[in-house]
Amino acid sequence: MSSPGLSPKSAQPSVIIRVSGKLFQGHLSYLEQLVDSAIDCQLWPVLSLAHLEELDREAVLFLIHGENRYFGIDSCPSFIHEWMQHEREREAAA
Repeated sequence: MSSPGLSPKSAQPSVIIRVSGKLFQGHLSYLEQLVDSAIDCQLWPVLSLAHLEELDREAVLFLIHGENRYFGIDSCPSFIHEWMQHEREREAAA
């Protein structure tokens, strides 16, 4: 992802990117392109995960490493939030 040059506080307006269904490693390059395009347009991308039902570990790591750096996260289902927290703790212990 490109260097954001934006932060959630300074970036107005934002754009919502709705992610639904499944999010796997093979989808990440396309999602990254969407995020980069928003940033290039001086928009703060916010990923809406309300309808995301299934993802793999690579997608979880993408969300962890990008959150509040390259994009915000909105409407995150509890199972994804819990998995992200588990992976953060795992990385911190390593």
